[in-house]
Amino acid sequence: MGGLYGILGIASGALGADEGAATITSNNIANVNTPGYSREQINLSENAPIQVGNFLVGDGVSLDRTTSIRDNLLQQRINQENQTAGQLTAFLGPLNQVQSIFNETSGSGLQTPLTAFFNSLTQLSDNPSSSSLREGVITAGQNLASAFQQDSSTLQSLQSNADLSVQQSVNQINTLTTQIAALNNQVSSLTAAGQDGGAIEDQRSLLVNQLSGLVDVSQTDAGNGNITLTTSNGAALVVGGQSFALTTQINPTTTFHDVYSQGTDITSSITSGSLGGEIQVRDQEIPTILNKLNTLAYGLATAVNTQSAAGFDANGNPGANFFSAPATVNGAASSIAVAITDPNLVAASSDGSVGSNGNVQALANLQNQNIVDGQTPANYYGGLIYEIGNDVSQANTEQTSVGLVQQQLTDQQGAISGVSLDEEATNLIRYQSAYQAAANVVTIVNDLLYTVVNMDVITT
Repeated sequence: MGGLYGILGIASGALGADEGAATITSNNIANVNTPGYSREQINLSENAPIQVGNFLVGDGVSLDRTTSIRDNLLQQRINQENQTAGQLTAFLGPLNQVQSIFNETSGSGLQTPLTAFFNSLTQLSDNPSSSSLREGVITAGQNLASAFQQDSSTLQSLQSNADLSVQQSVNQINTLTTQIAALNNQVSSLTAAGQDGGAIEDQRSLLVNQLSGLVDVSQTDAGNGNITLTTSNGAALVVGGQSFALTTQINPTTTFHDVYSQGTDITSSITSGSLGGEIQVRDQEIPTILNKLNTLAYGLATAVNTQSAAGFDANGNPGANFFSAPATVNGAASSIAVAITDPNLVAASSDGSVGSNGNVQALANLQNQNIVDGQTPANYYGGLIYEIGNDVSQANTEQTSVGLVQQQLTDQQGAISGVSLDEEATNLIRYQSAYQAAANVVTIVNDLLYTVVNMDVITT
């Protein structure tokens, strides 16, 4: 009787282990398309044998704690690439808009109004007494000034939008770090209780993955299932079950929002993730382009005004400033404007006579002189266009390269942690067969026990 009950116990244990294994396998199959899911590995172990007389007899099988299959080092490598990808995406968005501002092939930009302005001066030099040609010079100057103002305004709007994106990214970062800290607590509790926290770890990994796309994240294992997250410069984001929120404050000098961690300004140290790209566009790329645009507007206005003052208008008076512009480079593109409205005030004459065209020829010749930072206006502007195009091209190339690396790492992760339907289907059949075999043992033992019980009744 004891032997039969022992066999029944072993078979019953096998039923439970195989049923549990089939359940875990089914869960793997069900989550084959779940983002971030890590395949659960089934661990069956032989029970400790029992002593029967002089022999050790096997005591069946048990289903141990399941293990989620993941490669943490590979995941951190993926997060690093996400940081670069996030930075490039945030950088390229506004920069593509900047490039469209100066898209000469589509008719936007400064080349057309700049050329038209100097052409109007050349035409006036052929007939300096023509009132309509003088009107044409003023109109061309106004169109050029308007183009400068429009480009400057658009760049400043893009800069303001980037500042708004910085604030939004900080809010998203704080939301994610709060959630990660809460999951840290759950994983820690499960680990301390000897339970598998794989499902919670998968959720946490997904959130860390999202976080890495927003900011440069450094992850370390804090033990007991916890992770610690900091920025690249060491600013704490998550420590155990506690999150540390980033804040923003307006910089009185720039009027834009700087990023702070526990009272320390960390703006300049954030170089990756969407936040890093937004800061780069706002604080470096657009200011550089604006400065070059201001330099072009200031150099052109200064040279034209200087040459205009050297001539005489149609009334025989010394030439007045043609453009109004600030005394310094800063803000020149946004404030440049034509200072005269009377066509007779165009200083075409070089000697005060009505038919003289010496000064207007000199004005037209400015287009071939190094009046803007040692270059001609056209060459200086061409250099600006080249730099913008080069920055966009390099960022696009890097983005493509990073995308390929991301795909390669994701494929590697899928090979390690992903679910193979063929493999799981094979496992399911195997556990089903084992379950049926154990069930047959239970049936046989049950029949034997019934027979033994009936033998006792008959004997009695």
